Amino acid sequence: MSTLTVSAGERPSSGRRAPGRTGSGGSLTGVRQLARLAFRRDRIALPVWVYALAVIAASGGFGIKTVYKTARDRLSVAATVHRDPALSFLYGQLHGSSLGAIVAWRYLSYAALGAGLMTTFLVVRHSRADEESGRLELVGSTAVGRRAPLAVAMLVAAAASLILFVLTSALLAAGGLSPSGSVAFAAGELSCGLVFIGIAAIAAQVSETARGARGIAITVLAVAFLLRGVGDSGGSHGLTWLTWLSPIGWAEVVRPYAAERWWVLALPAATTTVGVLAAFWLAARRDHGAGLLQPRPGPATAGPLLAGPAGLAWRLQRATLAAWATGFLLFGIAIGVVGKSVGQLIGVSGAVDKVLRHIGGHAGLTNAYLAACMMLAALIAAGYAVSAVLRLRSEEAGNLGEPLLAGPVSRLRWAGSHLLVVLAGTVVIMFLSGLGFALGFGIATSDLSTQLPRLIEAGLVQIPAVLVVAAIAMAGVGLTPRGSGVVGWTALAVCSFVAVFGPALSLSQSVLDISPFTHTPKLPGGVLTATPLIWLSVIAVVLVAAGLIGLGRRDIG
Repeated sequence: MSTLTVSAGERPSSGRRAPGRTGSGGSLTGVRQLARLAFRRDRIALPVWVYALAVIAASGGFGIKTVYKTARDRLSVAATVHRDPALSFLYGQLHGSSLGAIVAWRYLSYAALGAGLMTTFLVVRHSRADEESGRLELVGSTAVGRRAPLAVAMLVAAAASLILFVLTSALLAAGGLSPSGSVAFAAGELSCGLVFIGIAAIAAQVSETARGARGIAITVLAVAFLLRGVGDSGGSHGLTWLTWLSPIGWAEVVRPYAAERWWVLALPAATTTVGVLAAFWLAARRDHGAGLLQPRPGPATAGPLLAGPAGLAWRLQRATLAAWATGFLLFGIAIGVVGKSVGQLIGVSGAVDKVLRHIGGHAGLTNAYLAACMMLAALIAAGYAVSAVLRLRSEEAGNLGEPLLAGPVSRLRWAGSHLLVVLAGTVVIMFLSGLGFALGFGIATSDLSTQLPRLIEAGLVQIPAVLVVAAIAMAGVGLTPRGSGVVGWTALAVCSFVAVFGPALSLSQSVLDISPFTHTPKLPGGVLTATPLIWLSVIAVVLVAAGLIGLGRRDIG
């Protein structure tokens, strides 16, 4: 018979986490040890985030310098931007016509967006995701303070943001841009990342799932981008004040390379402080494992949709698909609107014109631009497809597939239900992408009836290439389950690098042929041929079959 001993000043836990100190070291006991563990866990993902964001900004600066070589070219771009609200919505306000000002206009909003995404994923990963998986309950049974895990989550994200700040400012300055402007650019990017540390930490207290916490924070980030876009494009309608409500807008109004306004950085600093303190306050007033926003109970009986695994797979993935589909439609509209002005933006740069035509085909600059952007949309859609396929592996690893397989459901039927959702989701996303391109470009050029069929067709022909990448992920799930994530995302990374950077780097045709997106017809403007689409479809079927065979022969879990 065991005896439960309660020391003086303590009382047994009733599930409610009482505020106060934990142990002799206080509520932050163990921060150093947990931080070491967190950095070790992120030793791959964190450098990838920082490197990708820093290099994109630095390479953007180099590209702008290559495209707009003379002051006349830059003045022409400035004039185009100032008279086109769509460009202001998409990229932001252009302050001046210097090389640095154009770099900030073109890349700073998206750099801030990327920094916000990075810190959101890092904070949720080390707070709500660990709590949801039970890892924090195990850690909490040791001599670790109650606030230590949340503090470490925010510390990791802040460290990543600071490293990104140093690297971005150094790379931009090394590329020949003004050092003070480069620091202001990186500081604007840093400020958005720090603000979303607090927002993500609050979201992790509100939602009881990591998926929900990420959804809340990303929704706030999307609203911030929308406010910035409406404020920047609505100057003639008195809407510029909306930019000042957005953390992304704060990064922009620092005005890097154009008489920097350093005082603006006080706004994100104050917001970050409030967000961090609010997150700690909320964390002390909820139960472990629960969120402040309680999920509503479901119906007492399941509907007919949940009678089989296909309905369940759809139920699990429909919200994610809806978010992706909405994003693709809006993305397509924005890209289509800009298509009307692409000639003025590129100007006289023969290098960019050559690369664009190589990626998008040789049927006129506007068609080449639309085809290249459609391929970019397909690459992003492949990201959706890979994540949807890997949902099958996450169900398996979380022991959620075993109850299904214990009943009259075969492995083939279980996996096939998820693959059916992936196929349908890919078709919907690429259709909406083409529809968005057609709406944006067709309305801008007053030629919607002509653009609708040809741009929707341009989106649909990318589906086989997207499915090849998804099939590689499925092969990984079946044959190497523990490494399936690495297999799927590596395949997407390789295809993206070859398709986007291969022409600019003058890679050989044999290397370019590695990417399935190289073989899709270059629409609009190109010739639609069925042979490459058939071969890509056959390759996708073979890879899926290999994955299904492997899944049928190995142990589950």
